[in-house]
Amino acid sequence: MYVPEPVISLAITPKDKKSSDQMAKALNRFTKEDPTFQTYVDPESNQTIIKGMGELHLEVYIERMRREYKAEVETGMPQVAYREAITQRAEFNYTHKKQTGGAGQYGRVAGFMEPIEGKDYEFVDNIKGGVIPNDFIPSCDKGFREAIKRGSLIGFPIVNIRCVINDGQYHPVDSSDIAFQMAAIGAFREAYGKAKPCILEPIMKVSVEGPTEFQGNIFASINQRRGIIAASTEDGVFSRVEAEVPLSEMFGYSTVLRSLTQGKAEFTMEFEKYGKVPMGISEALIKEYEEKRRKEAGRS
Repeated sequence: MYVPEPVISLAITPKDKKSSDQMAKALNRFTKEDPTFQTYVDPESNQTIIKGMGELHLEVYIERMRREYKAEVETGMPQVAYREAITQRAEFNYTHKKQTGGAGQYGRVAGFMEPIEGKDYEFVDNIKGGVIPNDFIPSCDKGFREAIKRGSLIGFPIVNIRCVINDGQYHPVDSSDIAFQMAAIGAFREAYGKAKPCILEPIMKVSVEGPTEFQGNIFASINQRRGIIAASTEDGVFSRVEAEVPLSEMFGYSTVLRSLTQGKAEFTMEFEKYGKVPMGISEALIKEYEEKRRKEAGRS
């Protein structure tokens, strides 16, 4: 069965100890019932995050927690599942060297990273002549996989990237699995900034249906949300508008649409693809992330 990836997340906090226990029971049941509803605890903020297919989807489950489980919860702002990606090829040549008395750590990894389409991540081994022994090649892959979990721009996973290793060096005593993992992570960080990273946002396929008399209002509301209208069809007094709109612009759209069409129009949306975030919004997101990191550093 195809299960689409959740595109919207919400932080939820129980108001007291009893609600906390009931919330855990509710989340356990809901995740078993619905594969498109996911939950996890954020390791940094320690918040419980719920993920789903839209605002209404999550609202229904929050209401069920209150009614069926008597769990009083507070919700934080929905967070869009952004991604990071690189836009050009960049080379790396990184040596991880550590001496701590006794056996140290040593590993050198060289190669390049480049953008790819249609795959989140790809690892290519072009090592010749055993400059890195076969035993340590999977360690390099493991290091790159660890590095792509969090990008340096806004802390979201990195996608559409190919990491190629074509040279390196090892030490007969000091080289180990962990040494080559750390070398790969260091190499990735060294090259990532040079590869001109960008932020990607989820683009939703939105279908709005309503009376033809309100078609102009529907067009305007989509254009205001950085939407691109793909098609519009009229069937007598009713019309349907198909568009691609960034998810971050769709919060609260149901209320806006109701007021624009006297409550006569409705819309559905599903995830379509990831698209590049415009420069102005990208800069604001990076600034927001840096501010958040400063606050967290201040608290610790």
